[in-house]
Amino acid sequence: MIRFVLRGLSIISLAVGVIFAVLDGARSVGASEFVAKPLLEIWMQGSAQSLDDAKHFAVHYIGLSGWENVVVPFLDLPGWVVFGLIALIFYALSYKRERKLGRFAAR
Repeated sequence: MIRFVLRGLSIISLAVGVIFAVLDGARSVGASEFVAKPLLEIWMQGSAQSLDDAKHFAVHYIGLSGWENVVVPFLDLPGWVVFGLIALIFYALSYKRERKLGRFAAR
């Protein structure tokens, strides 16, 4: 059950990452140069209040230095990179390893 949920979250994260990659690609074609919009800027334009709420939440639990040294550099990456990494992490957590056969097991 957990593996199914993690795999679903991986697919959703990958879909969002692909959407951000397409948007950055369209911006790059329009500008005739490589354009990669940071996730922080996208979040600020989309919902500044939720970004502020997330900042207060993070500062409360990990402190201001944790926000500035850990979260902000992560959010300064392009959106497609962030969601691609999240999708990779969820997929790795949902991956089922094949069991190795024992020494005396029938093949």
